[in-house]
Parts: sequence; C-alpha cells; structure tokens
Amino acid sequence: MNKKIVMTLLLCLSLLCACGGTTEEKGEPENEEKSDESVQIGIAFDSFLIERWERDRDIFVSRARDLGATVNVQNANGDVEKQKSQMKYLIEKQMDVIVLIAVDSSALKKEVQEARNAGIKVIAYDRLVTDTPLDLYISFDNEAVGRYMADAIIDKLPSGGKVIKINGPSKDNNVLLVNKGFDEEIRGHRIDVFDTYYASEWKGEEAFNYLSDNPDKADKADAVMCGNDSLAGQAVKYYSEKRRAGKIPIVGQDADLDACQRIVEGTQTMTVYKSIEQLAKKAAESAVSLAKGNSVAGISQLQNGSYEIPYVSIAPVMVTKDNIDSVIIDSGFHLREDVYLKER
Repeated sequence: MNKKIVMTLLLCLSLLCACGGTTEEKGEPENEEKSDESVQIGIAFDSFLIERWERDRDIFVSRARDLGATVNVQNANGDVEKQKSQMKYLIEKQMDVIVLIAVDSSALKKEVQEARNAGIKVIAYDRLVTDTPLDLYISFDNEAVGRYMADAIIDKLPSGGKVIKINGPSKDNNVLLVNKGFDEEIRGHRIDVFDTYYASEWKGEEAFNYLSDNPDKADKADAVMCGNDSLAGQAVKYYSEKRRAGKIPIVGQDADLDACQRIVEGTQTMTVYKSIEQLAKKAAESAVSLAKGNSVAGISQLQNGSYEIPYVSIAPVMVTKDNIDSVIIDSGFHLREDVYLKER
C-alpha cells in the first residue's frame, strides 16, 4: 500500500478517537434527571462491634448497587471525632446522600447541617440525630422494644420484683427510647428498677464487670433488662457462675445467634427481632429515591427535639422459646442447625 495512503488513514483514525473522547468529557446535560448509575451514597457507621451492623452494611450495599448506586462505607469505630471527620470527607466527595449511624445522637448536628447546606440529603439510620433538620429518619419502633422487654419480665415476675437495667451508652438516643417504653410498661406491676448502668460503646464485657463489681446488687436482682444481646450474654455468663442462669429472667434485643441459642437453652428469656433486611433495603431504596429528587413512601412525622422530621418506622417482634421457630428460623434469619446446637 502507498505510504501516503497509510499516513492519511492513520490521521483520520486519530481524529475520530479524539472526537469520541471530547464527547465523553462533556458530562451530564443541565436539568436532566440523574441516571441511577450517577447516585453516590455515603454510609457512616458507628462501629461494627455489634454483630448486626455488618449485616446492615451488606444488605444496604447490595440493595443500593442493585439500584445502580455506588456506596462509600465509613466506620468510626465508636469515635465521635473520627465520625465527624468522616462526615466532612463524604461532604468533600460530594455524595448525593449520607446515611448516618451516629456514635452520639447529639454531637453531629454541625456536620449534618454542613451536609445539607452542600445540597446533600441526610438520612439518620436506626439512631436519631437530635435537634437538627434531617431529610429522613428510618428505624424500628424502639419504644415498642422496651415494652416487649418489660412484658417478658412482667410475665416471669407476676408478683413483682427487683430489676437491674444494663443499658448501652446514654448518648445513643435509642437507649432513651427503649427505656421510655420499658418504664411506661412496668407501671402498676410492682416492678422496681433499683439500679441502672450504662455500658460505654455497647461493650458487652462491661455488663459482666458491672455485675461482678456489685455482687450485692446482682444477687438481689430478680431480673436483668439488658440493652442488647451482647450485654445479655455477659449477664448470663455472670449468673452461670452463680448457678442462677435460667432461674433469673434476662432480656435483650437484636436476635443475635448466640442469644437465640441461649433462648432455646433457657438461659435468656427473650430477645427482640428487628428485620434488618427490611430496614436496610428500605433505607437503600429511600436514599436512591431522595438522591433522584423523588419522595419516600410510608412517611410519618417525628419530633427530634427542635424539629419535626420525616420518619419511617418498622415494627419489631418479641422472640421467646415459644415463637423462635416461626420468627427466626422460618424467616431464614438464622439456620435451625445453628440455633439448636444440641440437636447436632
């Protein structure tokens, strides 16, 4: 082939490639609705110390990706200053939506406001952020969780008795809501809450240490209300050493696998199942919807202190030995062979 012809063909090809590159760099036309692929979601976790949070993360990320969104996951490891820094990072990355599982319900108001000022939607996930406007709060009915805990103890102590509360951190607004539900439910049932302890960062071992350091109170208790199953597991450990496990009602929440094992063994009285799949999927769907300028279905309103905010509430379920098969196993939340270890 003539050398001149070859050179001419190569020049034409290079011009075509250059034109193609210029088209890609133009970006989105103004005022055109964003495609699903363009949605950027940041999700800022408190920590993965509690068993359930990794499950929340995996379901949320999977559903968001199914909808075409990209998810940037951050983990503060229980450090509020680190979470503030991560919020600023997500703002700088120009997320469309930030989903926040707050370390401290009252400490992130400034960061939430900065995100919203930057045009970023903010969803409080499972834990309310107080005294600041939010685009959405999605959680379980935490007062109902407290009522279920109270009902389980009332059932075991029909004549009344003394109860110890071992809560998660007081800076977690859900702790306050669970206690509100519990306290309202026990009124008139001769249930006396004679001591309350708050475990920092939901550290389960603090429940064991508290009971060990206060044996007079621990031995006097007729029941123990624990803020979650991790704390309940450590309470069961303490009373096992005292040969009282199975004799003293101990309640928790989250339906952790080891808690379900304790329920069928008889050492933990109840837990509360919260459909993490339902919550995480709804949160992912809501995040994508808000990012695209659409509304979210099933919204009510809730006061978070100074503001009325949009709220999506998901109902929890009490789990005892009587219904653990239908609620936990039939739903696929845990496998039968994992729950019923003695049947192996």
